[in-house]
Amino acid sequence: MAVVAQRAFTSRSTLQRVEAGDTNVGIGIYAGVLQALGLLDGLSQIADISNDSVGQALASAGLPKHVHLRRPTRSSLNG
Repeated sequence: MAVVAQRAFTSRSTLQRVEAGDTNVGIGIYAGVLQALGLLDGLSQIADISNDSVGQALASAGLPKHVHLRRPTRSSLNG
């Protein structure tokens, strides 16, 4: 634990908070711990919507069924 904390440039107590899933720990600390463990490459997949079928379904559900485009007014066509 001391080695991982040292490589992540954080304290052992903060590392314990990371292990406990403390949401008050900054994302930079989490990234440092992932780097120290050789797992940083997986961080890019967290925000990738292609890995989140539930998020895709929720985003699609919020889209309007029909879109009505406004036609340009005559005054905007003339400049």
